[in-house]
Amino acid sequence: MKEGIHPGYRDVCFVDLSNGFKFVTRSCAQSKEMIKMDDGRELPLFKVETTSESHPFYTGTQKSIDNLGGRVEKFRNKFAKLTAKK
Repeated sequence: MKEGIHPGYRDVCFVDLSNGFKFVTRSCAQSKEMIKMDDGRELPLFKVETTSESHPFYTGTQKSIDNLGGRVEKFRNKFAKLTAKK
């Protein structure tokens, strides 16, 4: 690889703003904020809105539209006649 043309690839800390979950990974993204970790390292900080710890898909709290009824059931009842003709 050529020297001096690649961005710095280093450890960074991501913090979930909804629950405070932190995880360290490697990235070349730039940040102005820093965070002091428990082990004494000072890493660039990235604040994110959601992670796998808070997203409904990963936490199992996702709702299925089919189970909600209401508009879905109205649609099915309204167009049930059209599908029966085929």
